[in-house]
Amino acid sequence: MATDLITTGFTEHSTAAEVVHGLDLHGLRAVVTGASSGIGVETARALASVGAEVTLAVRNVAAGDATAEAIRASTGSSAVRVRRLDLADRRSVAGFVAQWEGALHLLVNNAGLVTGGLDRTPEGWELQLATNHLGHFALADGLHGALALGASQRDGARVVSVSSTAHMRAGVDFDDLHFAHRDYDPQIAYAQSKTANSLFAVEATRRWAGEGIVANAVNPGGVATGLQRHFTPRQRASLDAAEAAGVFTYKTVPQGAATTLVAAVDPAFAHSGGHYLDDGQEAYTVPDDAEMADHPHGVKAWALDPGFAIRLWTVSAELVRATGP
Repeated sequence: MATDLITTGFTEHSTAAEVVHGLDLHGLRAVVTGASSGIGVETARALASVGAEVTLAVRNVAAGDATAEAIRASTGSSAVRVRRLDLADRRSVAGFVAQWEGALHLLVNNAGLVTGGLDRTPEGWELQLATNHLGHFALADGLHGALALGASQRDGARVVSVSSTAHMRAGVDFDDLHFAHRDYDPQIAYAQSKTANSLFAVEATRRWAGEGIVANAVNPGGVATGLQRHFTPRQRASLDAAEAAGVFTYKTVPQGAATTLVAAVDPAFAHSGGHYLDDGQEAYTVPDDAEMADHPHGVKAWALDPGFAIRLWTVSAELVRATGP
């Protein structure tokens, strides 16, 4: 295990509000995907509470409008906006990018999807990978210019990708990304997408750090949100077993959003990317054959591998740019 990991003053008990306490983010423009429920709401609320202009990128605009109104009421901020974004729809992602104007200083790739069975996009992509990784990849790639402009204005821009301890179940299967040949297991598919979130942060930082843009992946921990609404009995049993084994203990939603905010605003990660954070700290790396129960706060080597990150970026770019939206 590495001994020179980045540390902060935050822990598994810290909340989003505590992470941003005392900050002044007036002038910072942020986009938070999936910000109409769960930790996305708390992430957006915390940012708005200290002056950031926050755009809630959501699939359900009505839910987004209700969330925005609640955030305005609780923070006093008028700079909370709502834009439609369906990450599984390339036209929707392209439309969001085309309509964005000006600089972007913070992109939080928070939205996530869990399925109980095999679903595909019109392109034939497995839906969890398409939503959790490919949609966010296309969004970040499309907003690259806005992030670069933002970085030049505020001494850097950041991208935060919300991953999960579930990444420990599986790396990226480059030979069968979309389960065309192997039996479908929704837990393995989800794990693959969460590993992809981390690998994106590694390669985005390598490519964009020279422009002042860094990306980091975070594990929010166990948080009971709407993400679990499509769990099968087997998935719920697996989650219960992981909790019983000590892989995680449930956090409140404000606690679950805290590590996202650490990656988003803490000075320790202002110019350092390609990391995986857990409980407000950079996580230690464990071998790919390590058991999840033995390393609840670690990150598998396959989720930080530079070669895998380059390969995933190349494949992702080919997929999302193949025929255009």
